[in-house]
Amino acid sequence: MPSCSTAKRPWRWLPGLLTVSALLVLALPLVALARGGGGEHYTSGRDRGNGGGGGDGLPIWLLFDLIRLIFLYPKVTVPLLIIGGVAWWFYKRNLHPTATTQRALDQREAEVRTEVSGRDVSGWVNALKLKDPSFELEPTLQKVRWLFIELQKSWFRRDMTPVRPFLSDATWQRFNVQLGLMQAQGVRDALADMKVLDVQLIGLHQTEWYDSIHVRVRASIRDTDVPANQTDAQAMAAASKVAPETFTEVWTFVRKPGAQTRIGEDLFQGKCPNCGAPYKGGASNTCEFCNAVVNSGNYDWTLSEITQGVEHVRHHKQVDGLMQARADDPALNLEMLEDRASLLFWKWIDAQSRNETQRLSKVANADALTKLDAELGQLAKQGRRRVFLECAVGAVDVRALEVRPESFDEAQVEIRWSARMGIGPANEKPPGLPTVPQRWVFTLLRRHGAKTNTDTGMSTDRCPQCNAPTTNSAANTCEFCGTVLGNGERDWVLASALPFESWNVHHAQRTSRNAARYQEARRAERGTVAPPPVDVGGHGNGQGHDDGDRVVTDVKERERLLYMMASIAAADGEVSNAERRLLKLCAERWSVSWANVEMALNAGPQLFERLVPRGSPEAEVFLRHIVEMALVDGRIDRKERKMLQIAAQHLGLEEKLPALIGDH
Repeated sequence: MPSCSTAKRPWRWLPGLLTVSALLVLALPLVALARGGGGEHYTSGRDRGNGGGGGDGLPIWLLFDLIRLIFLYPKVTVPLLIIGGVAWWFYKRNLHPTATTQRALDQREAEVRTEVSGRDVSGWVNALKLKDPSFELEPTLQKVRWLFIELQKSWFRRDMTPVRPFLSDATWQRFNVQLGLMQAQGVRDALADMKVLDVQLIGLHQTEWYDSIHVRVRASIRDTDVPANQTDAQAMAAASKVAPETFTEVWTFVRKPGAQTRIGEDLFQGKCPNCGAPYKGGASNTCEFCNAVVNSGNYDWTLSEITQGVEHVRHHKQVDGLMQARADDPALNLEMLEDRASLLFWKWIDAQSRNETQRLSKVANADALTKLDAELGQLAKQGRRRVFLECAVGAVDVRALEVRPESFDEAQVEIRWSARMGIGPANEKPPGLPTVPQRWVFTLLRRHGAKTNTDTGMSTDRCPQCNAPTTNSAANTCEFCGTVLGNGERDWVLASALPFESWNVHHAQRTSRNAARYQEARRAERGTVAPPPVDVGGHGNGQGHDDGDRVVTDVKERERLLYMMASIAAADGEVSNAERRLLKLCAERWSVSWANVEMALNAGPQLFERLVPRGSPEAEVFLRHIVEMALVDGRIDRKERKMLQIAAQHLGLEEKLPALIGDH
């Protein structure tokens, strides 16, 4: 019997229709996966996109099936592909409607967070004029507008030298490390049509040591990533083809109280802000006539921080132990300390991404260097390395200061950051990794009795003896005066960098030991038991008093915990359907993008180099935070209980779960 034609037997090409439809549906999300973040790439917990990089692309079987169907049923498949191609083009041209909507929502939230009244602005200006009668708001805002454009130009050209005098040392270090990470990734940021739409003063914070002004910058720009080998002209041409994006940032500038506005004699006119002599620039950032450090904040406004508008928070924190530390060092201030911590963070990222721990020799003590060197050496023996892509900082906050008169004072600094971070093969292209929020605590040490060097101010990458800028050489001494720098005798140095769970346990154990020693001393002296000393970090029970609330309210923290759950579930090489369903339930209830959780599942244990050990105190901290999330509504339902049981099983804490859940 002769075969019937396709027109007479439509069911024969039905599989082709299904295959082509599946291909078109799967192709659309690739647009979002291909779009990396612009600027600093910081991942907000509100993001609902798929994050930067990664993804497995289209299944091979689907591509082969498509080729087969083109030959078998060309009259049906080819028209469908043409229609699908046109639809995909319109989809791409409109920049993925979900992502566009999310950007619009973020922009609206940024406007709400940075909205102030005219009365507030007038009050801030009057407060500044009391100390600096020549201060005028409009010329200051015009300088911010100019600096914004110049900074974008320098970023595009991959050379931040032209704006170096206007940036604090930590801000300068951040931009240069980010450029290096992009170069290692083989991409560069392409920008075009930069426009400043609005500049507005939205805040003033005054302390004994610094005045800080917060300036909202609303701007639009065409921004995309292109191969690193493209010329400026090619990159600009590529950027001009994408739609412009409007965004809001908050720029924070600091200046010493009492510094005066020098009209016509500042860096914006190419003059030293201290003596008014011509300033020619240079790596030292020092005036050749009066030796003033021009980016110290002692003479004019210095850019110390850039925050995305959607992350801006109006609050001034209280730091435990700060007043006690100031008793011995009256000049100690959070502005300089947090800038120093940010500087150390970016040097820490740079050293690991280059696999050159000696770049930390001037800013980290011997214990920190030895530990990091051992970790990277162990990875190298396995043919692996650490990967940091699209790294950005969300917040740097001093948690507590602890004074130790007989040794080194200690500063605990929490750093919230995000990156496409994980473990990859050495000398090969990095694996696809989702952008994951990170929460680490850096411990800084400085010899008790050392004083804050206010002469260099916000220029925190300098020798505390001769004030010369430091270099990235392997030596731990100043190249100019020979002072040993990495021992913490004169300035804050890095002693340890730990994920929050590990630091939490370590800090709690040490606090318990200190309390026990205190009690023993009291018994020996008086034969009585006295109340233990106050835990300045607020972590005597292994958890800060506000950490439970922070897990519930902080979207980025929920996202981090869920990614860790996915990596732990995938650590044994297999994720059951039940585990996948429960993770998806958590993603929905915790408002975390499921697409990113799937990427975490696919990445497996390489997403987190140090997954919490089974049955460890760190695992208990992690499980406690998950329980707190499940209890946000005051109860634990059947599905949440099952999820907690699976998590406890992976963590080796089945017997401790009932006590954590209680009667809920």
